Amino acid sequence: MALSQRYRLLAPLALVGAATLVLAGCTEAGSGDGGGDSKTTVRISGGITGIEAEDLNDTFADFTEETGITVEYTGDKSFEGNIVTKVTGGDAPDIAIVPQPGLLKTLVDTGKVKAAPEAVEAAVDENWSADWKKYGTFDDTFYAAPMLANLKGYVWYSPSSFAEWGVEVPKTWDDLITLTDTIVEKTGGPAWCAGFASDAASGWPGTDWIEDLVLRQSGADVYDKWVDGDVKFTDPEIKDAFDAVGSILLNPDYVNAGYGDVKSINSTAFGDVAAAVADKSCALTHQASFLSANFLDVQTAEGETPTVAPDGDVYAFILPGMTEGELQVEGGGEFVAGFSDDEATQKVLEFMASPEFADARVKLGGVISANKNADASLASSEFLQEAMEIMQDDSTVFRFDASDLMPSTVGSGSFWKGMVDWVDGKDTDTVLSDIQAGYEN
Repeated sequence: MALSQRYRLLAPLALVGAATLVLAGCTEAGSGDGGGDSKTTVRISGGITGIEAEDLNDTFADFTEETGITVEYTGDKSFEGNIVTKVTGGDAPDIAIVPQPGLLKTLVDTGKVKAAPEAVEAAVDENWSADWKKYGTFDDTFYAAPMLANLKGYVWYSPSSFAEWGVEVPKTWDDLITLTDTIVEKTGGPAWCAGFASDAASGWPGTDWIEDLVLRQSGADVYDKWVDGDVKFTDPEIKDAFDAVGSILLNPDYVNAGYGDVKSINSTAFGDVAAAVADKSCALTHQASFLSANFLDVQTAEGETPTVAPDGDVYAFILPGMTEGELQVEGGGEFVAGFSDDEATQKVLEFMASPEFADARVKLGGVISANKNADASLASSEFLQEAMEIMQDDSTVFRFDASDLMPSTVGSGSFWKGMVDWVDGKDTDTVLSDIQAGYEN
């Protein structure tokens, strides 16, 4: 449906004077109260910066021409630490792009977030799975539509090396371990590389490993209970996941290719593993879909920028589950929360929940959407097209990153720290108890 047709059908709004879209690198936030029909500028705040912020700017170009509404986006690298203070201090933007459901819940608890307009809720019901809507719903009130998405649980590899070794992409977890043993035998060195170091806080890449294995070994129901705190870190299902991950990450025969021993995982930056995969000093690494962007800044052994393709220098497969054919994945994304109920803001919120918004942003490159009615063929690479199709598939069991859903004292606190301690050699039972203790803080 054309943009003009959609907006005449869903929520007609009198066009106002022509306006240009600007990316406001430094704007004064809106009052958050809105009101009236004469507003022509909607202010959005979020943690998206740099080129991605410019692409977000461009995404609104047709919308601005169609509606006359100017959108001013302010990118803040410290958004997550600043937004709650701004909201509680009466300096809320009209719209915030929130990267975690936990932070969204904190904002909702301030009482400043407006319930989503009916048109936005209808658009989410039409365009997203019920799981995605659930992450923007609190106490049976729907507040925030999903925006973009990222898919975690990928294993990056070299297709040409696989061909040389005569191996194939594994279909089960047991196949993955067999593949690892084969690579070790053929290369005489570790097959895997990993990095837990991060400027923000080290350890989070390890939580992704654990989350993948909880979901694949114990299923979505246990995963949900774990997120809710009903299944404890000290329970057998979570220890099983640690044991499975440890069979790779704590095995000196398997890691840390290109960097050192097991403990070097903690000193290796999470994004640096792209270089080792590109130059073939590392055969396998586990990281989200966003690692595709890191390959733009590294080189192959021949000094070229690696191509990300099934027959290219690097590619990725989803970490397999216990049973062939089952697809259980975790990922992340942003949510669009409104602090103003004026008509222009509601119009922007409705657009951001539409396939037209998803298509406009996806075709600019580097991102995907879980919007089921968006066009995955517009994604900027074959890899991102496949990732987006997985996210859109009704048969895919999807769960949001567990650490992002847990209380911050655990999810970005004791869980992250526990992964670092675990790699440094602390025994699993103690680590699990230490992580669980984060609920008491």
